[in-house]
Amino acid sequence: MDDLERAVEAALFAAEEPMSARALADFLGGPAIEQVNHTLDLLAENYRNRGIHLVERARRWHFETAPDLAHLLRREKEQVRRLSRAATEVLAIIAYHEPVSRAEIESIRGVQTSGGTLDVLMEAGWVKIAGRREVPGRPTIYATTPEFLDHFGLASRRDLPGIAELRATGLLDPVDDAYDELMRDDADEETHRGTQDVDKETDDA
Repeated sequence: MDDLERAVEAALFAAEEPMSARALADFLGGPAIEQVNHTLDLLAENYRNRGIHLVERARRWHFETAPDLAHLLRREKEQVRRLSRAATEVLAIIAYHEPVSRAEIESIRGVQTSGGTLDVLMEAGWVKIAGRREVPGRPTIYATTPEFLDHFGLASRRDLPGIAELRATGLLDPVDDAYDELMRDDADEETHRGTQDVDKETDDA
Protein backbone atom coordinates (compact mmCIF):
# COMPACT_ATOMS: atom_id res chain seq x y z
CA MET A 1 0.00 0.00 0.00
CA ASP A 2 1.52 3.34 -1.06
CA ASP A 3 1.42 6.63 0.86
CA LEU A 4 -1.62 7.97 -1.00
CA GLU A 5 -3.64 4.83 -0.26
CA ARG A 6 -2.74 5.09 3.41
CA ALA A 7 -3.63 8.79 3.47
CA VAL A 8 -7.00 8.28 1.77
CA GLU A 9 -7.78 5.35 4.06
CA ALA A 10 -6.93 7.38 7.15
CA ALA A 11 -8.93 10.41 5.97
CA LEU A 12 -12.06 8.35 5.33
CA PHE A 13 -11.69 6.45 8.59
CA ALA A 14 -11.53 9.70 10.58
CA ALA A 15 -14.18 11.58 8.58
CA GLU A 16 -17.49 12.25 10.31
CA GLU A 17 -19.35 12.21 6.98
CA PRO A 18 -18.80 10.53 3.58
CA MET A 19 -16.34 12.36 1.35
CA SER A 20 -16.18 12.85 -2.40
CA ALA A 21 -12.99 12.32 -4.39
CA ARG A 22 -12.73 16.11 -4.83
CA ALA A 23 -13.09 16.69 -1.08
CA LEU A 24 -10.40 14.09 -0.39
CA ALA A 25 -8.04 15.66 -2.92
CA ASP A 26 -8.54 19.09 -1.32
CA PHE A 27 -8.20 17.68 2.19
CA LEU A 28 -4.95 15.87 1.36
CA GLY A 29 -3.60 19.00 -0.29
CA GLY A 30 -2.19 18.04 -3.60
CA PRO A 31 -3.02 14.77 -5.38
CA ALA A 32 -4.85 14.97 -8.67
CA ILE A 33 -8.47 13.89 -8.55
CA GLU A 34 -7.69 11.13 -11.07
CA GLN A 35 -5.12 9.70 -8.63
CA VAL A 36 -7.62 9.84 -5.79
CA ASN A 37 -10.30 8.10 -7.88
CA HIS A 38 -7.84 5.36 -8.82
CA THR A 39 -6.80 4.98 -5.17
CA LEU A 40 -10.42 4.73 -4.05
CA ASP A 41 -11.04 1.95 -6.56
CA LEU A 42 -7.98 0.08 -5.27
CA LEU A 43 -9.05 0.46 -1.66
CA ALA A 44 -12.60 -0.66 -2.45
CA GLU A 45 -11.20 -3.81 -4.06
CA ASN A 46 -8.87 -4.45 -1.11
CA TYR A 47 -11.77 -4.21 1.33
CA ARG A 48 -14.19 -6.26 -0.78
CA ASN A 49 -13.83 -9.48 1.25
CA ARG A 50 -13.19 -7.94 4.65
CA GLY A 51 -15.43 -7.17 7.61
CA ILE A 52 -15.89 -3.59 6.47
CA HIS A 53 -16.37 -2.35 2.93
CA LEU A 54 -15.43 0.92 1.26
CA VAL A 55 -18.51 1.98 -0.71
CA GLU A 56 -19.60 4.89 -2.88
CA ARG A 57 -23.00 6.47 -2.45
CA ALA A 58 -23.97 9.50 -4.54
CA ARG A 59 -20.30 10.06 -5.44
CA ARG A 60 -19.28 10.13 -1.78
CA TRP A 61 -17.20 7.41 -0.12
CA HIS A 62 -17.34 5.89 3.36
CA PHE A 63 -16.67 2.68 5.25
CA GLU A 64 -19.56 0.48 6.31
CA THR A 65 -20.01 -2.94 7.87
CA ALA A 66 -20.14 -5.84 5.43
CA PRO A 67 -23.84 -6.61 4.85
CA ASP A 68 -23.51 -10.24 5.98
CA LEU A 69 -22.06 -9.15 9.35
CA ALA A 70 -24.38 -6.27 10.17
CA HIS A 71 -26.59 -8.48 12.37
CA LEU A 72 -23.66 -9.19 14.69
CA LEU A 73 -23.29 -5.51 15.56
CA ARG A 74 -26.96 -4.70 15.95
CA ARG A 75 -27.67 -4.46 19.69
CA GLU A 76 -31.36 -3.84 19.30
CA LYS A 77 -33.82 -5.13 16.79
CA GLU A 78 -34.11 -2.55 14.06
CA GLN A 79 -37.56 -1.03 13.82
CA VAL A 80 -38.89 -1.31 10.31
CA ARG A 81 -40.03 2.03 8.95
CA ARG A 82 -43.33 1.43 7.25
CA LEU A 83 -44.52 4.01 4.78
CA SER A 84 -48.13 4.69 3.96
CA ARG A 85 -49.37 4.01 0.44
CA ALA A 86 -49.24 7.73 -0.33
CA ALA A 87 -45.68 8.09 1.00
CA THR A 88 -44.54 5.05 -1.01
CA GLU A 89 -45.98 6.51 -4.19
CA VAL A 90 -44.54 9.97 -3.56
CA LEU A 91 -41.08 8.58 -2.76
CA ALA A 92 -41.08 6.50 -5.95
CA ILE A 93 -42.18 9.49 -8.05
CA ILE A 94 -39.47 11.71 -6.59
CA ALA A 95 -36.79 9.04 -7.05
CA TYR A 96 -37.65 8.43 -10.71
CA HIS A 97 -38.55 11.98 -11.77
CA GLU A 98 -36.52 14.32 -9.54
CA PRO A 99 -36.43 17.19 -9.13
CA VAL A 100 -40.22 17.52 -9.03
CA SER A 101 -42.65 19.97 -7.52
CA ARG A 102 -45.67 19.04 -5.43
CA ALA A 103 -47.96 19.97 -8.33
CA GLU A 104 -46.00 17.65 -10.63
CA ILE A 105 -46.22 14.84 -8.07
CA GLU A 106 -49.98 15.34 -7.87
CA SER A 107 -50.24 15.35 -11.67
CA ILE A 108 -48.45 11.98 -11.86
CA ARG A 109 -50.43 10.46 -8.97
CA GLY A 110 -53.72 11.92 -10.09
CA VAL A 111 -54.64 12.94 -6.54
CA GLN A 112 -53.69 15.68 -4.12
CA THR A 113 -50.59 15.13 -1.99
CA SER A 114 -50.67 16.07 1.68
CA GLY A 115 -47.85 18.27 2.93
CA GLY A 116 -47.57 15.80 5.79
CA THR A 117 -46.53 13.05 3.38
CA LEU A 118 -43.56 15.09 2.19
CA ASP A 119 -42.74 15.99 5.80
CA VAL A 120 -42.56 12.29 6.72
CA LEU A 121 -40.14 11.60 3.85
CA MET A 122 -37.98 14.58 4.79
CA GLU A 123 -37.95 13.59 8.47
CA ALA A 124 -36.79 10.12 7.40
CA GLY A 125 -33.90 11.85 5.63
CA TRP A 126 -34.79 10.41 2.23
CA VAL A 127 -36.15 13.55 0.56
CA LYS A 128 -34.90 17.15 0.58
CA ILE A 129 -35.91 20.52 -0.83
CA ALA A 130 -33.79 20.99 -3.95
CA GLY A 131 -34.64 24.61 -4.75
CA ARG A 132 -37.42 26.24 -6.72
CA ARG A 133 -38.64 25.77 -10.28
CA GLU A 134 -37.96 28.86 -12.39
CA VAL A 135 -41.56 29.29 -13.52
CA PRO A 136 -44.33 31.64 -12.37
CA GLY A 137 -44.94 31.10 -8.67
CA ARG A 138 -41.48 29.48 -8.31
CA PRO A 139 -42.78 26.26 -6.69
CA THR A 140 -40.52 24.26 -4.35
CA ILE A 141 -38.97 21.18 -5.94
CA TYR A 142 -37.95 17.97 -4.19
CA ALA A 143 -35.21 15.38 -4.70
CA THR A 144 -33.83 12.31 -2.94
CA THR A 145 -30.82 12.45 -0.61
CA PRO A 146 -27.58 10.45 -0.26
CA GLU A 147 -29.23 8.87 2.82
CA PHE A 148 -31.95 7.50 0.51
CA LEU A 149 -29.32 5.87 -1.70
CA ASP A 150 -27.46 4.55 1.34
CA HIS A 151 -30.59 3.09 2.96
CA PHE A 152 -31.54 1.20 -0.19
CA GLY A 153 -27.95 0.22 -1.07
CA LEU A 154 -27.74 2.25 -4.27
CA ALA A 155 -24.58 3.85 -5.62
CA SER A 156 -26.65 6.29 -7.69
CA ARG A 157 -30.16 6.71 -9.09
CA ARG A 158 -28.99 4.80 -12.16
CA ASP A 159 -29.13 1.70 -9.96
CA LEU A 160 -32.86 2.11 -9.31
CA PRO A 161 -34.72 -1.04 -10.39
CA GLY A 162 -36.71 -1.06 -13.58
CA ILE A 163 -40.50 -1.31 -13.69
CA ALA A 164 -40.43 -5.10 -14.19
CA GLU A 165 -38.15 -5.57 -11.18
CA LEU A 166 -40.32 -3.34 -9.00
CA ARG A 167 -43.42 -5.27 -9.97
CA ALA A 168 -41.69 -8.60 -9.23
CA THR A 169 -40.69 -7.49 -5.73
CA GLY A 170 -44.16 -6.11 -4.98
CA LEU A 171 -42.93 -2.54 -4.59
CA LEU A 172 -45.41 -1.35 -7.20
CA ASP A 173 -48.38 -2.87 -5.40
CA PRO A 174 -49.50 0.41 -3.77
CA VAL A 175 -49.41 2.19 -7.13
CA ASP A 176 -51.11 -0.71 -8.89
CA ASP A 177 -53.80 -0.91 -6.21
CA ALA A 178 -54.52 2.79 -6.54
CA TYR A 179 -54.73 2.48 -10.32
CA ASP A 180 -56.98 -0.58 -10.15
CA GLU A 181 -59.24 1.18 -7.66
CA LEU A 182 -59.47 4.18 -9.95
CA MET A 183 -60.33 1.95 -12.92
CA ARG A 184 -63.00 0.16 -10.88
CA ASP A 185 -64.53 3.48 -9.90
CA ASP A 186 -64.59 4.57 -13.54
CA ALA A 187 -66.18 1.27 -14.58
CA ASP A 188 -68.82 1.53 -11.85
CA GLU A 189 -69.61 5.07 -12.93
CA GLU A 190 -69.98 3.98 -16.56
CA THR A 191 -72.23 1.09 -15.51
CA HIS A 192 -74.35 3.40 -13.39
CA ARG A 193 -74.61 5.91 -16.23
CA GLY A 194 -75.59 3.13 -18.64
CA THR A 195 -78.32 1.92 -16.29
CA GLN A 196 -79.69 5.44 -16.03
CA ASP A 197 -79.77 5.74 -19.83
CA VAL A 198 -81.65 2.46 -20.13
CA ASP A 199 -84.14 3.54 -17.50
CA LYS A 200 -84.66 6.84 -19.30
CA GLU A 201 -85.26 5.09 -22.64
CA THR A 202 -87.79 2.79 -20.94
CA ASP A 203 -89.62 5.74 -19.45
CA ASP A 204 -89.69 7.50 -22.80
CA ALA A 205 -91.13 4.42 -24.41
